[in-house]
Amino acid sequence: MATTQQRPGRLEVRSIDYVPLSERHGKIWHLGPLWFMSNAQIATLAVGLISITQGASVFWSVLAIVIGVLVGTLFMAFHSAQGPQLGLPQMIQSRPQFGYVGALLVWLFAYVQYAGFNVFNTILAGDAMSTTAHGSVKLWIVIATVVALVIALVGYDLIHKAEQWLTYLMIVIFGIFTITLFLIHYPPGTFTIGSFKAAPFFGQFGVVAGYQISWAIYVSDYSRYMPPDVPVRKTFFWTYWGSAIGGAWMMIVGVFLVAWAGLKNFSGTGIAELDQIGNHVFDGFGAVVLILAAIGLVSVTALNMYGGSLTLISAIDSFRKVRPTLSVRIVTLSLTAALSLIGALAASKHFLTNFNNFLLLILYLFIPWTAVNLVDYYIVRRGHYAIAEIFKPRGMYGRWGWRGILAYLIGFAAMTPFFNVGTLYEGAAARAIGNADISFFIGLPIAAVLYYVFSRSIDTEAERRVAEAEAGELERSAAQHQAPAG
Repeated sequence: MATTQQRPGRLEVRSIDYVPLSERHGKIWHLGPLWFMSNAQIATLAVGLISITQGASVFWSVLAIVIGVLVGTLFMAFHSAQGPQLGLPQMIQSRPQFGYVGALLVWLFAYVQYAGFNVFNTILAGDAMSTTAHGSVKLWIVIATVVALVIALVGYDLIHKAEQWLTYLMIVIFGIFTITLFLIHYPPGTFTIGSFKAAPFFGQFGVVAGYQISWAIYVSDYSRYMPPDVPVRKTFFWTYWGSAIGGAWMMIVGVFLVAWAGLKNFSGTGIAELDQIGNHVFDGFGAVVLILAAIGLVSVTALNMYGGSLTLISAIDSFRKVRPTLSVRIVTLSLTAALSLIGALAASKHFLTNFNNFLLLILYLFIPWTAVNLVDYYIVRRGHYAIAEIFKPRGMYGRWGWRGILAYLIGFAAMTPFFNVGTLYEGAAARAIGNADISFFIGLPIAAVLYYVFSRSIDTEAERRVAEAEAGELERSAAQHQAPAG
């Protein structure tokens, strides 16, 4: 049977299936611009607005952002190192912890995340293009969605290449903009340290950490084609610093935009302020900034569609075995694009509040998942999985992974008293400590420790023997684009 080697310029065929060694390619530094550009866009800018819009000073807002980025990015970067070793997209890797069917729990949350981010991204892209090129915001939302769909359809290699070129443009254009940002006039007292306020500080930290952790469900998707002999350390650092620098940059820019405009005059999204400050360079430079920002949002929308498609295929495969063909990719990508488009066209104008609440929801849902997945990979199984078994409904990992599910649910339940989601919900523990949301520090260690304790009974040596016995057939089946026999 003929192989299905990926050719440059062709639509990607693979989706949730294992990438054979014969098709591994790419350089480890490619992860740097990919994750830099994924974060260096104006949806990320909005993440930095939480504390300063709640009365914190510029100093404390920036400090909360920096700490949140440094902590939250650790987890997504550790996930990135799983891709080259396993040759699998991220979410399918949840089956060894949660089970063949049990993994649907986290896949549902992941799919909601993909759709939710695309709603926000395309609304911002539509606003940015409407401001510069005029025309209906909804029309630009449609255009942004269609272009992103095309990029996602071509797939992995085009996404990497697009993010590399956009990184170069972003560094130049937003570099000039950022220099200008420090040369304009600010209201008196803007840069005084101010008093520490726990609620906005921890709220900002939580949103930032949650935003960075939310990338954890993507990362292996964009490193899985790389050779397995790439050093884990380099995979980690290219991912970590690319994402951290891009994210912190945009979030801190958001803080300065609010400080410059004043809370009462701030537009809510930063688009008007980007245009006005950009025009301090020369008349029309603000439009250049916004057009680049819109293109960046289209590129990250493509990432979300791509990851959403993989997650949807994984979910379908839990009920009925899926042969991951091109037609399956096209259908699931189109459905993912359609759902996010409908959401964007129907969304309300309360952008900042909705985005804040959405980010907190993501933080809550994925803190226990990232703890379980990382403990399993780095401590329990130490990167050794019988990959063919992941695709077997009655395979070695079972249909329901009670260890992962129980650790996740207990970790999540332990967090709930510490939740503080603005006007939606405030837990008793958060209220007792001055409205500060420290749920991050509760759910993560509890889920991690519980999963480690529950997993002491796993016979990892037996699993390794199964993996070694099935390795040859796995490579042959993958080269022929066949699913492992189940």
